[in-house]
Amino acid sequence: MGGVLPQLASVMSAIDPTAITAGHARNLRRLVALRFIAVAGQIAVVGVAVGVLRVALPVTPLAALIAALLAVNLITALRLTRGRPVSEHELFAQLLVDVAVLTGLLYLSGGSTNPFTLLYLMPITLSAAALPGRYTWMMAGATAACYSLLMFHYVPLPHAHGHAGADFDLHVLGMWLGFVLSAGLIAYFVVRMGETLRARDAALARLREDALRSERILALGTLATGAAHELGTPLSTVAVLARELDGDLPAGERARKLAVMRDQVQRCKEILARLTASAGERPAASGRGLPVADYLAGLAAQWRALRPDVALETRLDAPRPGPAIVVDETLSQALTNLFNNAADASPERVELHARWDADEVAVEVCDRGPGLPAEVARLAGSAFFTTKAPGQGLGLGLFLARATAQRLGGSLTLTNRDGGGACARLLLPLETIQVSEAL
Repeated sequence: MGGVLPQLASVMSAIDPTAITAGHARNLRRLVALRFIAVAGQIAVVGVAVGVLRVALPVTPLAALIAALLAVNLITALRLTRGRPVSEHELFAQLLVDVAVLTGLLYLSGGSTNPFTLLYLMPITLSAAALPGRYTWMMAGATAACYSLLMFHYVPLPHAHGHAGADFDLHVLGMWLGFVLSAGLIAYFVVRMGETLRARDAALARLREDALRSERILALGTLATGAAHELGTPLSTVAVLARELDGDLPAGERARKLAVMRDQVQRCKEILARLTASAGERPAASGRGLPVADYLAGLAAQWRALRPDVALETRLDAPRPGPAIVVDETLSQALTNLFNNAADASPERVELHARWDADEVAVEVCDRGPGLPAEVARLAGSAFFTTKAPGQGLGLGLFLARATAQRLGGSLTLTNRDGGGACARLLLPLETIQVSEAL
């Protein structure tokens, strides 16, 4: 469905972009933390290889690469303190920096023969966990290309390996260490990512609950406004009859007026019962459908009974009976509000025009009143805005009618007519109100 209230944004179909960039910022902060760990590990590995194992490595270029990665990490950490949003491209570029530095370190220390080539799995995993699929495939291609190049171009280690003995044992130990580091770092990041995703899912669940609650409030408000309009007529009748009963009346006339009062009170009870029974129902929940033509004819007949002094002309410009739609009480109240507003502006005559096709239903309620001045047209439909005299209107009829249209994925527009008067045009997509085949 569309928005629940005009002030609420749609929540069911998309995630807030601000929340997405905030997630990227959190992931980049975790990447910065992982880099500090990686830099410390690289320094430790080079130190052990050179100082303990006496492996002749090009220490200066290795140190330069590690220092460059440390500098990039410090700059990134400083950038994160400024609160600017982090995009997908920036996070992917940061991971490419890690791939480039790792490739340089491996190139200077045996290339594909270095057991730490397992670390190429890290950026692939991070891309898969934090970015859309296209970035993961690009990262897989980049790491595969770098690994392939290292099979042919690298600075060989000074000791051969691949034979039985201490050198081979050292290689196996390095492979084990590379696996342990990769597994630990991947597990850390994926666990944190899982926490972020669960927190986001919880936030979305709360938004859905708020949207449903607001929808029920909207339904209740629409029904209450319609009930207020409907209750006005019988209550006014009861008040008039009560005043007349104060005088001296023949027994027969008194009995007739009391009967009318009882009928009007019963009608008030029925209106209130319908209000409490229908509040908050979703259209699909009622399970009761009618062809569009029959639905509009019944609604028009019901309204004529409410306002018998106003002529309602109906024109349906579409093949009858039309598609079957779910009878939604809030939609009926919205149309009733439009009828009442038109009748207040044009007490002699109100016109109902409707058409439908395979995609949508359009209903126009028109009058021959004074029309809408520019300022009124701009504010019409706002909450509590009314042009009626104090005590004659709450300023909620058009507001709730528009909110109902938006809840059903449609729209409500107000325009002036040629020759005087105004039209309220309600446009609804058929897919949101049509009876499903399952019903």
